[in-house]
Amino acid sequence: MSRTRTLAFLSAALLVSLPALAHHGWGSYDADKALTVTAALAEVQYRNPHAEVVVDHDGKTWQVVLAPVSRMTARGLADGALVAGKEVTIEGYPRTDGTAELRAERITVDGNTIELR
Repeated sequence: MSRTRTLAFLSAALLVSLPALAHHGWGSYDADKALTVTAALAEVQYRNPHAEVVVDHDGKTWQVVLAPVSRMTARGLADGALVAGKEVTIEGYPRTDGTAELRAERITVDGNTIELR
């Protein structure tokens, strides 16, 4: 294979693999330790690939990974429903390494429960 074709192939392979590298897997969360948190949202980042919120719970500040915005909207969570200060209930799984991060399975907002996975 020529040098130019080799470089083109490697560049294409890198471009295809970057999204996979950027997306974290769910294997780093402990599905045996379900956690339910009811708290006011301290921060909201409504963006892709996953929306994220921050809540304070049991003396820790938790980063919470939600679903993609399009999935939450399709399942009934209206755009703008998540705002700082709003109390929500989040059910999910904590990271296995002890980091205060939660993979949310569902969120209850204004009495409506939205399944995220």
